[in-house]
Parts: sequence; C-alpha cells; structure tokens
Amino acid sequence: MLFAVLCTDKPNALQVRMDTRPEHVEFLNDLNAKGGLAFAGPFLDDAGKPNGSLVVIKAETIEDARAIAAADPYAKAGLFATVDIKPWNWVFNKPEA
Repeated sequence: MLFAVLCTDKPNALQVRMDTRPEHVEFLNDLNAKGGLAFAGPFLDDAGKPNGSLVVIKAETIEDARAIAAADPYAKAGLFATVDIKPWNWVFNKPEA
C-alpha cells in the first residue's frame, strides 16, 4: 500500500534541513533500493527555498509507514513542525499502469 508523508518544516529551520540533507538523501536512496520508495521531493516557499517534504512510501500498514517516517534523519533532527501520513491511491500517470 502507498502512504503519502506530508511534512512541514519548522519556521527558520532551513539550516537544519541543509545540514541533515546528506543523511536524508542516503536514507531515501536506501529505502528506494529496498523497493520502499515511490517518489519524494521538497515543497518550496515563495522564494524557491525548501520548506517541507512529500515522500510517498510503500508499506504494509500505517504503523509501518509511521515507523519509516520516524526513521528519516530529517524527522530525527527535529526539522518538522507537522507530519501527516495518509493512505494514498496513485491513479493517474502511475509508471506501472
């Protein structure tokens, strides 16, 4: 099942994001190699700076999705003000479709 992980950064946390980015990218690369990542990328503010994340992951249960999201180095670094995890159905432009 797919889960959308919608994350909003804390205010003035861009430096935390930049400092933690290498570990975050490594985490997502590993998740992708294991077949657990559908796609991911940052949300951008009006100035084009990242201020949140959308990560769509493959997991068996919402609890598994929560555990994956909690293991993200960004989450561990305290970057996010909010994290919302929702089951998601990819309908249009799905690569496997």
